[in-house]
Order: sequence, then C-alpha cells, then structure tokens
Amino acid sequence: MKWFKQLTIAALIAAIGFSAVPVVDAASKLSGKVVINGSSALLPLTLQAANEFKKLHPKVKISASAAGSITGPQAVRKGIADIGAVDWDATKDVPGFKKFDGQVAHKVAVIPFATVVNKNVSVTNLTTKQLQDIFSGKVTNWKDVGGKDADIIVVNRTFGSGTRVNFQDKALGGVDFMTKGNNYKEVKTSGDMKTAIETTPNAIGYMDLAYVTDKMTALSVNDVAPTEANVINGKYKVWGYGYYMTKGEPKGATKEFIEYVQSAKFQNGSLKKLKFIPISAMK
Repeated sequence: MKWFKQLTIAALIAAIGFSAVPVVDAASKLSGKVVINGSSALLPLTLQAANEFKKLHPKVKISASAAGSITGPQAVRKGIADIGAVDWDATKDVPGFKKFDGQVAHKVAVIPFATVVNKNVSVTNLTTKQLQDIFSGKVTNWKDVGGKDADIIVVNRTFGSGTRVNFQDKALGGVDFMTKGNNYKEVKTSGDMKTAIETTPNAIGYMDLAYVTDKMTALSVNDVAPTEANVINGKYKVWGYGYYMTKGEPKGATKEFIEYVQSAKFQNGSLKKLKFIPISAMK
C-alpha cells in the first residue's frame, strides 16, 4: 500500500511536470520581429512592454521609434512597420487626417494629457477660455491670467502629433493654434516638449502624464487637476485612447505582443506605474 501511494504521487508529479512543459516550450519558441512606429506619447509604454515581452520571448526582436502619431499608420500602410502607435482611432476620419482603410485599431491605453508650464511660472490653474486665448496668441503675458509680468512662450507640437490633436479638441474646444511669432516654437516629439518646458522660462505646452517631471508644473483646468481619478470620474476631460494599428488582423509575434499590452497583468502593473490608465477603468 505504501509502495502504491508513492507510485501514485510520483505519477502525479510527472503528469503535472509533463503538462507544464508544452506551455514553457510554446513561449520560448515564439519568434519573429515586431517593428513599431508612431506616437511619442505612447513610446514609454511601448518600450516598457517590449522589454518585458522580450524577457518572456527571447527569440522575438522588437524595435520601436516615435516621430508622431501620423507616422504610425503611414508606416503600416507602407509596410515598414507592423504596428502603428497612434493617439486616435485611425480607422476613422479626425480633423486634419483621413482614415486609413484596411487597418485595424487595437485599443491599448487611456492617455491623460496635461497643460504644463516651466517651474518659474506661478500660475497653477487656467480656464478653458484662458487656454484658448494663450494658445491662439490673444493673451501674451502671464500677468493677464494671474501670473507675473512676463511674456508667455507657447510651445506647440508639430502637425501630425496625436497629442496635438487631442489637446486642440479637448482642451481648446477646437480653437486654432497660433503658428508663428517670437514667443512661439514647435517641437516634434513628446520628449522634445519635455526638454523645452523644463529649460525655457515662462513656457507653456502640453504632454501626456508619462512625461511630466518635477521640473515643471501640470496645471489644473477649470480647477480640476489632471489626475487618474479625475479622468475616471469624468471631471477631467483632456484625455484620449491610445491605439496600435495593424494591417488587417495581426498574427504571430505581433498579435502576441498586442495581447500582452492589453493583458490585465500589464494594464494594472507597468502601464499604471507609467501614469497611463487601464482601458478597463473607463466605463
């Protein structure tokens, strides 16, 4: 009887071990290359996910670059990227951009966007009207919105930026940006915006929360702070979904990578730590 029990236990351990082997092998055998281009707002998320995914699947190569949202679906259409990261659903028309036929949009994150100013700016809250006046060039001095007597330096993203599309629509109510002037500059990426705001006294710009540092101030809008809680409860309106665009339904390593980014493990872990919001949090 003792011998039978030992044999049964040994058989059970062997069965468990055997059943686990295919899962491990399947993961380790996944191979291929995934090329990602597009949104710089989503780049911190993409790089973190790529780092984690490659540890699980060492035979998969992932490269990611960011030159602005519009370059994502463009690169997919040209066949030079497997995934186009973009801050709007590029299967639909948005102001300034036509939809990309034949592509599939995969929702991967909620992106809160913040109005940001250099640390030397004393203003901590602006109304929608004040934002419209500043970014359109009607108000040019901080004293006119409760700050010090100093020229406002407006920093804008170049055309094609998804952050720009979202900010113009949701923070400015569609009001046009100013486009020139001694106190106006444009930058290409979220990283460039971060550098410009940190190093330019009296500057104002906008970016997603993942790029906000202690060298700048993220402003409240209409007395509502740009926080995860305020996005989820509906009080803060300046946010959008981030998408991964693919040419048709994805396959292989591309499909597995997108599903990893959408997984509860990543959404509730690294994604939240990077100041994005899980897509499941929005009702």
